[in-house]
Amino acid sequence: MKFFVDTAEIDAIAELNDLGMVDGVTTNPSLIKKSGRDILEVTKEICDLVSGPVSAEVVATDADAMIAEGRKLVEIAENIAVKVPLTWDGLKACKVLSGEGHMVNVTLCFSANQALIAAKAGATFISPFIGRLDDIALDGMELIEDIRTIYDNFGFETEVLAASIRSANHIQDCARVGADVITAPPAVIKALANHPLTDKGLAAFLADIEAANIKIL
Repeated sequence: MKFFVDTAEIDAIAELNDLGMVDGVTTNPSLIKKSGRDILEVTKEICDLVSGPVSAEVVATDADAMIAEGRKLVEIAENIAVKVPLTWDGLKACKVLSGEGHMVNVTLCFSANQALIAAKAGATFISPFIGRLDDIALDGMELIEDIRTIYDNFGFETEVLAASIRSANHIQDCARVGADVITAPPAVIKALANHPLTDKGLAAFLADIEAANIKIL
């Protein structure tokens, strides 16, 4: 499974990247805006830092403007994936941009039907939003399973990029049902290393070491 980190914080990306935990990055204009820096400048810095896909989102809502923005975004770096919304105009933009050889991440997916037509339009990635479905008492993981089944049935090459990840359990479940990629905030990815029994075992080990006055250096 590929790990994409969902942030525009350069230091957080660099820390995870140094550990081999970053296969790509997803971000959006609002995340970058919070840093107070220029959107294109930050996106370029992220692209220089990681070798995998970096999703950069269009802000237009009509197809022609999305296509124009997408063409501008891909000039930033070769590893840009243009992120477009799963609307009819977004699908039109996806078809044109993917036809030109650019990676396209179709986002805001909430149904298997949407995922099916995104794949038909040539999406590189489809981003189903797990957490937002859970928020309205629907099963986000069931959507991942349905998309996985449909894509496998027909040999679609579009990768399932699980988004709106809220917890380490979400990541585990995505891995279990076969999502190709997850994108999550740095804190959620780092939480994968946590377990109370690990903490308890380490505390006991350190107490034994202190009691025996054992030193390596």
